[in-house]
Amino acid sequence: MAGIAIIGYGYWGPNLVRNFSTTAGAEVKWVVDMRPERLEIIKKQYPNIRVTANYDEALNDPAVTAVIVATPVQHHYPLAKKALEHGKHVLIEKPMTQSSAEAEELIAMSKAKGLVLMVDHTFLYTGAVRKMKDLIDSGEIGEIQYFDSTRINLGLFQPDINVLWDLAPHDISILFYLVPGKPVSVSATGISHTPNGLENVAYLTVNYDAQHMAHFSCSWSSPVKIRKMLIGGTKKMIVFDDVEPSEKVKIYDTGYSVKSDEEKRKLLIDYRVGDIYVPKLEQREALAGMAADFISAIEKGTTPVSDWNVGLEVVKVLEAAQESIKSKGKEIAIKF
Repeated sequence: MAGIAIIGYGYWGPNLVRNFSTTAGAEVKWVVDMRPERLEIIKKQYPNIRVTANYDEALNDPAVTAVIVATPVQHHYPLAKKALEHGKHVLIEKPMTQSSAEAEELIAMSKAKGLVLMVDHTFLYTGAVRKMKDLIDSGEIGEIQYFDSTRINLGLFQPDINVLWDLAPHDISILFYLVPGKPVSVSATGISHTPNGLENVAYLTVNYDAQHMAHFSCSWSSPVKIRKMLIGGTKKMIVFDDVEPSEKVKIYDTGYSVKSDEEKRKLLIDYRVGDIYVPKLEQREALAGMAADFISAIEKGTTPVSDWNVGLEVVKVLEAAQESIKSKGKEIAIKF
């Protein structure tokens, strides 16, 4: 039985407590938060879970074997490092850290101590994303040509990170999960409409050596909430709309072929519009799947779907994107 200490009981903390409390092989022992009013909520809802504002109190409990860090990103590295130093397995909320250097240090520590280090990119456990992976891996979509993601809404403006660091990790992690190969560079632009200088609207392009690319639009300043992803293949195309209550994934038997007319020096485009179908999706809550994956990694030594490697790759893209924004859209190379 893995004894769990959850650090941070803000927006995501209640979801973590709820799911880990019902995950086989896990028992939530502690919740740590600096705000007394948040701890009072835990006392009422889960009287068997101990609460504290003192992180060391939870770390020094021998019944705690794993720590979940669900705090603002600037606290991820120091809290995770301290947990690893105490011999605890660690799960960190996205994004993993504020820099690739911090992420790499945590990875080296976890390897040296033989501890699980995992990042909660929850979307990788959704029925929609898993179905899309099956479709792509089976070859039904054909060769991927483009990946286009829009994640926009009105708020919540974050006080410590820009909109890319807040929203893009979801879709960047999905990109790496679905599309083979590694990107070679990124370019990004953004603008801030607040005194703190943090971009609230941003656009990111991820470039590959292969014949495909990815683009991400993120905003906290949209009058509507959109969570939509378009994936184009040489055979078929996918639309993933996470705002849709039921028909989240649609497969379009749509495409085109290109021929050259050498005599007229023209490109001849032949368009094909076929059927649309909606596949059945797994209905299990994504966070429950993530929790089970973390416990399996601890108990059985399995490699998590959302392991530290995914976390590091996402941070490297965000880091390069931030450099590009500050350089007015300059293309920045990435090394994995």
